[in-house]
Amino acid sequence: MFYCSNPRCSHPFNPDNTKFCQSCGSQNLSPLFRNRYRVIRLLGEGGFGRTYEAVDTDRMDDPCVIKQFVPQFQGTSALEKAAALFQQEAKRLYELGEHPQIPRLIAYFEQNKRLYLVQELIEGQTLLAELNQQGVFSEEKIRQLLADVLPVLKFVHDRHVIHRDIKLENIIRRRTATNSSLQTGNSQNSTFRQTKRGELVLIDFGVSKQVTGSLMSKAGTTVGTAGYSPIEQMRGQVFPGSDLYSLGVTCIRLLTKCLPKADGSDELYDAVNGCWIWREKLPAGTQIGSELGKVLDKLTQDYLKNRYQSAGEVIKALNLYSLPPQPPAVKSGQLAISSLMNQGGKLAVNSMAKSGQLAVNLPPTPATLQANTNIQPQSKQINNNSPINASNKPSRLNVKNTFDFEVFTLDKCGKKINSSKSKARFFEELVGHGKVMEMVAVPSGSCLIGSPKDEGDSDEKPQHEVTLAAFYMGKFPVTQAQWAAVADLPEVKMFLNPDPARFKGANRPVENVSWYEAVEFCARLSRKTGKQYCLPSEAQWEYACRAKTVTPFHFGETITSELANYNANSAYAGGLEGVYRFQTTDVGIFKPNAFGLYDLHGNVWEWCADSWHNNYNGAPLDGSIWESGGDRSMRLLRGGSWNDRPTNCRSACRLRYQPDCRASIVGFRVVVVVS
Repeated sequence: MFYCSNPRCSHPFNPDNTKFCQSCGSQNLSPLFRNRYRVIRLLGEGGFGRTYEAVDTDRMDDPCVIKQFVPQFQGTSALEKAAALFQQEAKRLYELGEHPQIPRLIAYFEQNKRLYLVQELIEGQTLLAELNQQGVFSEEKIRQLLADVLPVLKFVHDRHVIHRDIKLENIIRRRTATNSSLQTGNSQNSTFRQTKRGELVLIDFGVSKQVTGSLMSKAGTTVGTAGYSPIEQMRGQVFPGSDLYSLGVTCIRLLTKCLPKADGSDELYDAVNGCWIWREKLPAGTQIGSELGKVLDKLTQDYLKNRYQSAGEVIKALNLYSLPPQPPAVKSGQLAISSLMNQGGKLAVNSMAKSGQLAVNLPPTPATLQANTNIQPQSKQINNNSPINASNKPSRLNVKNTFDFEVFTLDKCGKKINSSKSKARFFEELVGHGKVMEMVAVPSGSCLIGSPKDEGDSDEKPQHEVTLAAFYMGKFPVTQAQWAAVADLPEVKMFLNPDPARFKGANRPVENVSWYEAVEFCARLSRKTGKQYCLPSEAQWEYACRAKTVTPFHFGETITSELANYNANSAYAGGLEGVYRFQTTDVGIFKPNAFGLYDLHGNVWEWCADSWHNNYNGAPLDGSIWESGGDRSMRLLRGGSWNDRPTNCRSACRLRYQPDCRASIVGFRVVVVVS
């Protein structure tokens, strides 16, 4: 089929080998754009030209979108200026497309004196279609939307770009995921970016605006969508708060299903009093928590000065996942940006964020650290390996207590194929206020650490064998009751908030604690007991998690929501989707592994002691803490969380974050060696 590139042609499709368009008579007919892109159908058209769905014949017919720009100018000088502006626009989209929740730019070119952009095709449905199909959003879905989109906006705004048209139609929920197994390094704008099914993608940057310095407040072209755009934007000025306003309006429309009318009227907005009346339009019986309600009210204030000024402020207000993204060579997810290199002295961000979606922020600069990461910077540094001046000398421990438990094994479809009874030794450590911590004996032995060649990512390789001495590990992640008891002990190097968790419950894991705070917890407990408590080394953690297994999970080839707390909106291997609980659960309610350890897959990520290394080349073979040659500004997390998809909950999956960050998806457990 030959396609006519004349943007004014009413019937552009022509039979093969046609010399002239049968509709408009144009000679600009071709079966392929740029001898590469074959048009499938027309998606839409407007003042700028047309948008086509196409396939990239150079990449095995990979789906894509072609946007055709037609400069409305005459004369060489005007056309050259238009081409230069288009090139700037293409460069901006190229940079933004490094984020997996923004359509990737594939190419830009000129053909027959017309300009074209080729972008990734996002297969899925817009939030408008989802609203019409599934009905109003719940508070949980709105929180998840904000957790997904706010880090994307922060990424965009940090690059001095304002989207200017955030609305239901410009946010798509991805239907399919990009398989990351073909990833071969940190190639910028790699086709094999990791993405996940169900993540939200921000599209249509066609009217986005580059702003820097004083240009931020200069009037420009008035663009946007009535019913979503704030006052200052309709007057030609835009700020990060302008996009946040549009996002807030998007949320209240999803909560109420009240959309702007074609005649310009809007039942959700009280024009007389100048305010949104979304609470009055909520479906009967719907309750929205005060925290979220206050955030939505502040997002949608008419006057810019009364709104949040940055996406980081909103993330902090909602106590969302305020972890920065990982640097290069990690996986697709919360939160995910493709291999930005260091520029202007700023820390490079990660090439592929984890597929859980984690929703994450960009690395903060010193000036914005506290606001953007919801942390309290400490002047004191803690060395996890430094000895504790304990008042009691470590004593020998004769462990006689045992407990019985049942271990399940699943096949790749999630079907139970085996269950067995087992027994493990443990001792109880009194931590204060009558609270005890159960420490389970992990036997000595050898284990393959990391992923085989056909599984996982480059940072999980090479797979290698380690041989470890016996140690004791917490039966569960540290709970909020245990944390509060230890927080009441005398300070060693820093203050501990006795109640930091977002999801309250004495037997739920403590979260929202930094690596430094976890180390302080160990220091206080060591001084109280005379034993050397510490965070596990990464090798200790994976050895303990695997419990002699070699499968992706200690359960077997897959994982189910009946056996762990994670985002089960997606499945692993041949398993099925399950329950996504949107929060932590009490420890110990799921089945343990063969060592008698609970909650190693999901619930909360767990801090490890090691510095970050990009791979396992040169890793110690005795399972000790690996500091040498690593990036000490980053610390390890293992195990996945309640918000992560299955692939991030694998035994071998690695994550790294700055040690002073806190998030509602991060906790820890401790280890100790006793004789």
